[in-house]
Amino acid sequence: MATPHTLQITAAAVDPALLDLPWDVPLEEWPADRLAALPRGISRHVVRFVLMSGEVLAAKEISEELASREFALLRLLRRLGLPAVEPVGVVTGRRAADGTPLDPVLLTRHLRFSLPYRALFSQKLRDDTATRLVDALAVLLVRLHLAGFYWGDVSLSNTLFRRDAGAFAAHIVDVETGYVHDTLSPGQREHDLDLARTNIAGELMDLAAGDLLDPDIDPIELSDVIVSRYRALWVELTEPESFEPGERWRVDERIRRLNELGFDVGELNISTDVNGTSIQIEPIVVEAGHHSRRLLRLTGLDVGENQARRLLNDLDTYRAAADRQADDEELVAHQWLAQCFEPVVRAVPRDLRGKLEPAEVYHEVLEHRWYLSEQQGHDVGLDDALASYISRILVHKPDEAAVLGVDTEEMPVVATADLAPDAPDT
Repeated sequence: MATPHTLQITAAAVDPALLDLPWDVPLEEWPADRLAALPRGISRHVVRFVLMSGEVLAAKEISEELASREFALLRLLRRLGLPAVEPVGVVTGRRAADGTPLDPVLLTRHLRFSLPYRALFSQKLRDDTATRLVDALAVLLVRLHLAGFYWGDVSLSNTLFRRDAGAFAAHIVDVETGYVHDTLSPGQREHDLDLARTNIAGELMDLAAGDLLDPDIDPIELSDVIVSRYRALWVELTEPESFEPGERWRVDERIRRLNELGFDVGELNISTDVNGTSIQIEPIVVEAGHHSRRLLRLTGLDVGENQARRLLNDLDTYRAAADRQADDEELVAHQWLAQCFEPVVRAVPRDLRGKLEPAEVYHEVLEHRWYLSEQQGHDVGLDDALASYISRILVHKPDEAAVLGVDTEEMPVVATADLAPDAPDT
């Protein structure tokens, strides 16, 4: 669609409120009442978070060619089911009041409950928490490579992180250097991996220079973690495995290991040698989301993979405690949802609901219940654990609303807690 000022908005669905934004003003000069002061990562471009129609969009000034290309790549990654920010549109034809051309803007939807790595590391994360961030980036890189996506600029800066049941889930943000192929060669994968190690080491050294990194964290050692994690995961997902005909149970074992990593096996290539003395299996099609899809099918809850695994474990525990293993799984899941999950979510006071996603709240309540039970030497009921969690832990957690209006031009910004599971006060 176009306005008399030749403004062009390319989007799958155009919100008329886009036309009300001050496109004739450079992004860095936009008025504060148009912006949400959320923490931003480092970017080679001007990036602002824009308030529009009750939601937050990330706006990035970039050349028209790069904006269109990145918009198309993000849409493709989303169609492939990969964890990428959602593209909203591209705005071109911008001109200042005096007629000076302004750079186009790429719009993406802000990923709620996510933070850039600098906001996380500014809280002096423990070494194990920092390692989980790198683990999450390794999983993301494997998923992208399995889909044939060459990133070309793997880094913490180009990634957003969300809580996922005590771990983290990584989402790709910047794809302007990426390319999609049918498959990636070992050289392409290794180049991406080398870029990841180099960039992560540099980013961590920069944090250390600014006294934002725990002294116990070695930037070089932590940057090497992504290499070892990536290679171990890649082998588990793609390497053939041979065994004797009498060990066919190992086919199921291999699938279970992949499922535990959060991947589904869509197809297995099973072959035998000439005399039939050994069998070889190789996963042909693998994709992430085994647990999240199962939970979505059973309950309609659309959550992160680790969150889904945690909730499914609780569902299985509920089913066993009620001695209902023989009952229809979907029926039991519906009753678990009504009797366990939903009451916990509804019990959170309205003014605290912006702190964590419902699935993460439920996960933390379960963790808190375990801590209390261990501390007191007997099983603590869910209601008691919930009340304790809300009053002792949840009220002290920051939320996105807490940073609105804060100047985020200089990092670090945002008072966010270390995202490791919280133990109750003793």
